[in-house]
This record gives sequence, C-alpha cells and structure tokens, in this order.
Amino acid sequence: MESLERILLFDYYGDLLTERQKICFDMHYNQDLSLSEIAQELSISRQAVHDTLTRTEQLLKNMEAKTGCVRRDQACRAAAETILTAARQLRNHSDTAVSRLAGEIIAAARGLEE
Repeated sequence: MESLERILLFDYYGDLLTERQKICFDMHYNQDLSLSEIAQELSISRQAVHDTLTRTEQLLKNMEAKTGCVRRDQACRAAAETILTAARQLRNHSDTAVSRLAGEIIAAARGLEE
C-alpha cells in the first residue's frame, strides 16, 4: 500500500482506531519518524511499533474493502470534474437556455467538490 493511500484511509477511518494505533500511524506516516524513534518516544519495543502499524494498515484496508468510502468518494470527484468540464463547454452555447442550465450544472457540481 502506498503512502497516499494509507493517509487517505486514515483520514476516512482513523477515528475507528485505538488511540495507540492513531498515535503510531501519525508518528510514522505524518511526522516521518522511524520505528525506533516511535518506540523510544512511546517506551515500547520497535517490534511492538511494527506490529501496531501492520495491524493498523490491515484494519484500514479491511474497512475500505467493506465500506468502499474512499473509492466512492474518488469516483464522485472524478464524475464531478467530468460534469464541470462538459458544463463549461456548454456555458458558451449560443442558446441562452442551454447556457443558463450549464451555469446551474456548474454551481451544483462545485457544491459536490466541497
């Protein structure tokens, strides 16, 4: 699993993790600390940090496999971008009704981005 994917999963599902899992994940992936540095900071073994991170990553993957929230969000964002691109092209249409509707579509699609 790549770092961006891990961080996205953590953003979506991090609140479902234990406090220790959150801390280890944050220290390793957001603060870029090594396993040894985390172990020293938390007064646990390096192996305990490794095991915690491994379990955490597996939990995050399982949550995404069951719910698909990240996948659906990414699909919605891609669809909104496609809609915006098409509506921007229609906004300059000679028919004012088409142009007005394109403006409404753009406004609605921008609302999805937020």
